[in-house]
Amino acid sequence: MSGELSQLKRYLHETLGAEIFPISWDDGTRLPFFLRNLYTFFKVQLLEASCLLMLDRKEQEQSPATVRKHMDQVKTRWDGEIVYVRARVTAYNRKRLIEHKLPFVVPGNQMYLPMLGIDLREHFKKLRTETHKFSPSTQALVIHVLLYGTTKRIFTPTEMAGFLGYSVMTMTRAFDELESSNLGDIFLEGRERCVQFAKPEKDIWAKAQPFLRSPVKKQIHIDPLNVDLPGPRAGLSALADYTILAKPANPVIALSGKDWKSLKQRHRVNEFPSQEPGVLEIEVWSYAPSLFAKDKVVDRLSLYLSLKESQDERVEAALEEMMKGLQW
Repeated sequence: MSGELSQLKRYLHETLGAEIFPISWDDGTRLPFFLRNLYTFFKVQLLEASCLLMLDRKEQEQSPATVRKHMDQVKTRWDGEIVYVRARVTAYNRKRLIEHKLPFVVPGNQMYLPMLGIDLREHFKKLRTETHKFSPSTQALVIHVLLYGTTKRIFTPTEMAGFLGYSVMTMTRAFDELESSNLGDIFLEGRERCVQFAKPEKDIWAKAQPFLRSPVKKQIHIDPLNVDLPGPRAGLSALADYTILAKPANPVIALSGKDWKSLKQRHRVNEFPSQEPGVLEIEVWSYAPSLFAKDKVVDRLSLYLSLKESQDERVEAALEEMMKGLQW
């Protein structure tokens, strides 16, 4: 607890220039046992306001409605302001704390002190949300949800790791990105972190656009292979499958970085610096195209992202036609 107090003191000093000197609250011993078990209480003077810090001691996050009830009970023995303090609060619950008008501080992240006219959030996190694209694993998670109509379901990092072939740690970082973007509702269920997408797929897709990127990391041109194509059709080859667009002269397939490396180890390939007649075009993707491919064709959403910057009017029209075919 001393570590949490130190973080709180440093955060208040760095953001408000305020020094606090916490003192144990003796009247806390008169509170019901369950409150003394849940929280540690300290009296402080914060910008000339007499406040009681209510430090959450439990690992499991409580709902804002529950915190409000606990504050109301504490107010029977404290006449000043009460500030809820917790090391980590999900974006969903931070929003609900504000809706309940409950003063709180998440050191290093956000503070909401309406009695002092303060609603301060980390600006660099907001900037990151506005400018940074999703990592490949996060994008794969979003595409999985959109393609398989699993909105309104609740997912955990462990479950998504099984679906997508990533580690649980990687999926946990993906949940962090979803929380920063406000694309999904992140909350705790027991000790398990969860995400739920409550909006229709079409709305999620539209909201996700600023964070999504082309899955294509690089394009390579090689001699045709005398074997079955080792990856699903992509690029204009895939777009021709979904629409009336004519097939390109050179076929296009997509491979993950791992599969491209494996292909080079199994076959002798000659790479060309630019596209030439009769070559095979390989797109190396940032996530495995086979995750969402059907009938040896990459999925519509990833294909759209890979071609949406095209300046060819025929391609633009075909992409629009393809997206209309989605059953949303």
